[in-house]
Amino acid sequence: MNQIKKLLIIGFVWPEPNSSAAGGRMMQLISIFKENGFEITFASAAQDSDFMVDLSEFGVTKKSIELNSVSFDDFVLELNPNVVLFDRFMIEEQFGWRVTENCPKAIRVLDTEDLHCLRTARQKAFKENRAFEITDLFSEEAAKREIASILRCDLSLIISEFEMNVLKEVFRINEDLLFYLPFLVDEMKEEYLLKLPSFEERKNFVFIGNFLHEPNWNTVQYLKEAIWPSIKKDFPEAVLEVYGAYPSQKVLQLHQPKNGFYIMGRAEDANEIVKKARVVLAPIRFGAGLKGKLLEAMQCGTPSVTTSIGSEAMHADLLWNGFIEDHPEKFAKKAISLYKDENLWKSSQKNGISIINECYQKDKYSDGLISFVNTLLVDSKSHRLHNFMGNLLQHHAYKSTMYMSKWIEAKNKN
Repeated sequence: MNQIKKLLIIGFVWPEPNSSAAGGRMMQLISIFKENGFEITFASAAQDSDFMVDLSEFGVTKKSIELNSVSFDDFVLELNPNVVLFDRFMIEEQFGWRVTENCPKAIRVLDTEDLHCLRTARQKAFKENRAFEITDLFSEEAAKREIASILRCDLSLIISEFEMNVLKEVFRINEDLLFYLPFLVDEMKEEYLLKLPSFEERKNFVFIGNFLHEPNWNTVQYLKEAIWPSIKKDFPEAVLEVYGAYPSQKVLQLHQPKNGFYIMGRAEDANEIVKKARVVLAPIRFGAGLKGKLLEAMQCGTPSVTTSIGSEAMHADLLWNGFIEDHPEKFAKKAISLYKDENLWKSSQKNGISIINECYQKDKYSDGLISFVNTLLVDSKSHRLHNFMGNLLQHHAYKSTMYMSKWIEAKNKN
């Protein structure tokens, strides 16, 4: 093993922590590995964006790579990483076989972000106007691809306890292949609330979310059509500000200042906006994983009203920092009461601190992750011997994906 451990992260996109929770999650992972002595290279086939983070400021080497190109083989062979982290299963499908072929000893880690198959199955059920059932997962092509990717990897990082249970109980994945890793933040003390804007200093409802993410667009639609009219009826002076990166024209068309419904576009500093708001509204109807916007609200001392999907796996057995409500009219009434009742607002704020300190402490999980990875580095052979299904899928996927990629590569040359 090299004295300096090398981590290669292959990203679906370049990290944009100010645009999405996924970008923030990636920067958390980079921080953990960097603090534990890893030399990190971040590679992606994505185009540069105006809002991507400057990786060099974090001591990370940036490398642009190509899809379906032998140039990646040369790159990864020369880098010879000890650990390769795939950002979502699609990236493992694209590059996993090349890593296996050129660096067979490298530990392969998959960061699922959230279970895509769960999100897509819920979205499909929603569009069919029916309740989601766990058996819906079995008919999802995304499930077959995603579970195969999890089995091919040495370790998969799972952000939600609900999703951990789905993988273990529904798909029967060996828990030795899984590591629960939620969002990770610093401890928050009640005294910190004194430094934040007070109840009287805050105003307006707020929603914030990246509009490239379909659940966010659906949430804003739902707010506008089903919830906001009820809020305005009982609270005429109410104002809702909707922030989010990459708003499309259909989002911008919802802008209606006369009705107190403002589409604000990208937030330059999401934290500052949420700190100044009195209540976060997030009536999310489908999705998966953990909701970064709701954790951010807790960190900003801003109570929230969300749905059972929005709060899923986010608060253990603790009281929510506001309300969880699925019925639109009840949602509206609870949003108003949280906005107007200072005592209720303050107690909800404290609930958020309890959730942060109980469920998202960095020290609680980061050491375990590095310990797990180091164990794999010492003895990956034994670990892989106990993952026969993964080896089987590796063998077949390696062949099929390899020849498809080589065919595309040859086609592109011609």
